[in-house]
Amino acid sequence: METLQKVLLVVTIIGAINWGLIGIFDFDLVAMLFGANSLFTNIIYTLVGICGIFNIGILFNHIEGTKRPVRE
Repeated sequence: METLQKVLLVVTIIGAINWGLIGIFDFDLVAMLFGANSLFTNIIYTLVGICGIFNIGILFNHIEGTKRPVRE
């Protein structure tokens, strides 16, 4: 499970870097590499979105896990 979480996080970070490039330089790296509105570009955007949604779940699981008292 830890490997899956790391993969999801890496994909989300790549998406965040791309959004940073769009915001700062008006440069979409994914669209430049694979073509604007191509099927592959849309698949990449969809995968980044799905990974972000899974990362929200991981975040809440982690928060819930830290609030529970340790019972011995």
